[in-house]
Amino acid sequence: VPLTLGSVMVFFFQTHDTNSDIGDTAYTIYMGRDKFENEDLIAFAWPGEDVWFHVDKLSSAHVYLRLHRGQAIHDIPESVLTDCAQLVKQNSIQGCKENNIRIVYTPVENLKKTGDMAIGQVGFHDDQKVKTVLVRKKENAIINRLEKTRREAYPDLKKEREDHERSLIEERKARERDRRIKEEEEAKERERIRETRSYDSMMTEEMMRTNTEAKAQYASYKEAEEDFL
Repeated sequence: VPLTLGSVMVFFFQTHDTNSDIGDTAYTIYMGRDKFENEDLIAFAWPGEDVWFHVDKLSSAHVYLRLHRGQAIHDIPESVLTDCAQLVKQNSIQGCKENNIRIVYTPVENLKKTGDMAIGQVGFHDDQKVKTVLVRKKENAIINRLEKTRREAYPDLKKEREDHERSLIEERKARERDRRIKEEEEAKERERIRETRSYDSMMTEEMMRTNTEAKAQYASYKEAEEDFL
C-alpha cells in the first residue's frame, strides 16, 4: 500500500491465501486506532477494492481488507476471511471475551454515512449485500501471526484515494485506446480480405472471358483453314 504522510494513524497487517500458491497470494488488512480514525477510513476507503468488517451488534474496530484488482467480495479466500474476522473480534472490548460472535462484512461502497450518525457509526445502503461469518472462539495463533506483521503509519488517505482514482481513469483511457486501435486494425483487415476476394473474383471472371474468346477464335481459325484447304 503506497503511503504518504497524513494525520491519521492506521495499523496495517499482512496476510496470505494459504490455500493457493499461484499468483499474488498476499493481502493487506488495515484499521484505524479509534473511532475518529474510523471516520477518515470510511470517507477514503477504495470503492470496488476494499471490504469493511465489524462485530455484529457490538462495538469494535473497523477493519478493512484490500482486495486484488478485479476481485469481488465472494473471491475472498477462506483463510484471509478467517484472519479478518479474528482481527475484528480481537479488537472488540466485549467481543474479544465472548465465543460464537458474528462478524458482518460488506463492500465499502455499501456503507452509508449520514449527518445525524455518531462518530464512527455507519449504516448500509443494501442489507442484501451484507455478509456474516461466525467466529466460534479466539485463535491465538492467528492473532499472534498477524501482530507480527503489524506496522503503524500516517498515510494521507485523501491523497492516496485521489491518486488511485486518477490511475483508474488513466487505465480506462488506455483500455479504450487499445480497443479503438484493435477495432481499426480489424476493420482494415476485413477491408483487405474483401478487396482480395473482389480481386480474385475479378481475375476469375477475366480468365473465363479470355478462355471463352480464345475458344471462339480457335474455332474460327479451324473453319478458315478448312475452307482454304
